Amino acid sequence: MRAAYTGAFDFSKYLTAVEAVDPICYVGQVTAVNGLRIESRGPRSVIGEMCTIRLPDGSEMMAEVVGLDGTTTRLTAYGDTKGLEIGAEVIASGHVLRVPVGESLLGRVIDATGKACDGAAAIVPEAYYPAIADSPDPMTRLPIQRRMTTGVRAIDSLLTVGKGQRLGIFAGSGVGKSTLISMIARNTNADVNVIGLIGERGREVLDFIRRDLGEAGLKRSVVVVATGDQPPICRLRAAYVATAVAEYFRDRGKDVMLMFDSVTRFAQAQREIGLANGEPPAQGGYPPSVFDMIPKLLERAGTNDKGSITAFYTVLVDGDNMNEPITDKVRGTLDGHIVLNRRLAGAYHYPAIDVLQSISRLSKRVTGKETQKAVGVIRQLMATYAENEMMITAGIYQEGNAAAVDAAVHKHADIEAFLTQEEYEACPMDETLTRMAALTGVQIPAEEYGETPMLSLSADGYVQHTAATAREVQDAAGAASIVSGNESAVSVQ
Repeated sequence: MRAAYTGAFDFSKYLTAVEAVDPICYVGQVTAVNGLRIESRGPRSVIGEMCTIRLPDGSEMMAEVVGLDGTTTRLTAYGDTKGLEIGAEVIASGHVLRVPVGESLLGRVIDATGKACDGAAAIVPEAYYPAIADSPDPMTRLPIQRRMTTGVRAIDSLLTVGKGQRLGIFAGSGVGKSTLISMIARNTNADVNVIGLIGERGREVLDFIRRDLGEAGLKRSVVVVATGDQPPICRLRAAYVATAVAEYFRDRGKDVMLMFDSVTRFAQAQREIGLANGEPPAQGGYPPSVFDMIPKLLERAGTNDKGSITAFYTVLVDGDNMNEPITDKVRGTLDGHIVLNRRLAGAYHYPAIDVLQSISRLSKRVTGKETQKAVGVIRQLMATYAENEMMITAGIYQEGNAAAVDAAVHKHADIEAFLTQEEYEACPMDETLTRMAALTGVQIPAEEYGETPMLSLSADGYVQHTAATAREVQDAAGAASIVSGNESAVSVQ
């Protein structure tokens, strides 16, 4: 005899599914297909709404509403339009693109719609986040006062990053943007990595996951992929999906590292969609919508009242022109920029970071007084060498003419060794600071090795940060530049 079931059955997940179903469907019909653009008569919908197009062979195609003109709805498909015919049914879903999120995303690779594309089991979401959302309220954002470790010496020392800061990595093709991103992904002390590979070559996706990220890095990462051969709407929405996933983990109080490669291909995808829908080209051939979308996407990163998203956005600089429209727009939106130099890459100086052309606008908020002094010493030595490099390499400059130039020459090789780093070489923050102190002769105290060095709270409640004065930096540089005619005279003990 079967025993009676006495436990209470949980209907909550079924009730949630039923509540999400709209019993009324709005349906239209395809009237025209012109390249990237699909036109239909109906259905009733809003901009950004997801629709399903039923093909004659019984299969279905996802599409998104990108324009409305009277009774005509303009859509862009998330796939090849092969097999689409006039009269095919277009069914509105009643909602915009939503991203399935949850802890089960860790270690997974997903596509532009949030679905798993790594061949593993389907993702069981804990919730759904809208792909397109507003940025956090600026009045409730937590202040940026904690230091983020990237594991890259040149960044952690001279371009220190705060948790919640947003930086751009600017370079032409083949200078090392993706390699630098992979170094940060492996070595950062963030809780979670979210990596958006937007418009990448298909070959590079598995290379990045298996070779650059590795098994250990993947376990705490979520990778969002939209390759360059996919439709522009996929490349566009993958950027929003990656940001939405990062927002989910931030809302759970975590420190998230968002790495986005690249903003340029995101802008190119919107250019294709905008021009296909009749937008006029503006700066650099990009329609006005591109310059409206970039700050809205980038402002979603940073802190909110729960956690932080520290973001690195790569920008493919067209023709190495740092003033081209997309580069200029992104640089003006972010909290700092890291410039990669083709000349340094050609000299096998990796990572090819041009320190003097790069800046972290929040570095003084997350570094202590003595650390800032050491940074000032190195920057002054580098600037002095750069100003006199032609005379030095040509043999025109004679040692002893200027103490500052002599010190720059003697320290040049040591600084170059400090700034170069092997791809798989990990460098913790304490090792970076120790080596910087030895290089400059500036003693960095133990309290500046922590995550929040040298912070104090003023009476009005705002966090105040100590900063090295110009005089203190000059004094430290002067101490490092004492020369007595041989190498040992300028070496730091």
